Amino acid sequence: MNPINPTNPTNLTDPTNDSFSTKLVVLDMAGTTVADGGLVERAFSAAAERLGVEPGSADHAAKLDYVRATMGESKISVFRHLFGDEAKARQANAAFEEAYGGLVDAGHIAPVPGARATIEQLRSDGRRVVLTTGFARVTQDAILDALGWQGLVELTLCPADAGGRGRPYPDMVLAALLRTGAADGVREIAVAGDTSYDMLSGVRSGAGVVAGVLTGAHDREQLLAHGATHVIGSVAELPGLLAGPPAREGR
Repeated sequence: MNPINPTNPTNLTDPTNDSFSTKLVVLDMAGTTVADGGLVERAFSAAAERLGVEPGSADHAAKLDYVRATMGESKISVFRHLFGDEAKARQANAAFEEAYGGLVDAGHIAPVPGARATIEQLRSDGRRVVLTTGFARVTQDAILDALGWQGLVELTLCPADAGGRGRPYPDMVLAALLRTGAADGVREIAVAGDTSYDMLSGVRSGAGVVAGVLTGAHDREQLLAHGATHVIGSVAELPGLLAGPPAREGR
């Protein structure tokens, strides 16, 4: 662990302190390392229709807007907000997971260019890597199987693996730290994702680097507004960002 500077006893929690090296990298999947081509919206529409939401209606449009705004959040939490009733939320979630899994099985998914090489580079650099998602475990495993990524990293997490709370809570990031024991503290964690909720999760965990990527749901302004310390074009730029003491993104 980095020693405390006697002239600055708070340096272990200083987010601008460049003496910290990143030992654990927590990466989002859809939109960050996985290009799903809008499958979330397609699967939501299928689930909503099954619960009686008419495609093209104002209700459908309003619900779809909420889905877009909350990309990255645990999907069951999204459906609880949209449908209120727990039974309906679970029905919608099951329909969503079924529809999304079918699209994955049909080949409508691919890695973000350079994502696998990035993960391999991070591991070669001596960093531990964990993949996280807001999907259920069955869907996460379907994605990993489709990409041939089973075994690519030592740990993958979904909300159920972290006590049931997904993003924007920090639970999956903290679970990654506790399960891997990869870092001496949260400042040695880097979080990368494409949504505002990814950024909030990283900030709330205390991660030293919270990097937004522009390959998914939200733009630079949204990512910065929700706490991104850096914004990069894609996850392929992450090894370079972590290689030196990067300047923090300006607001």
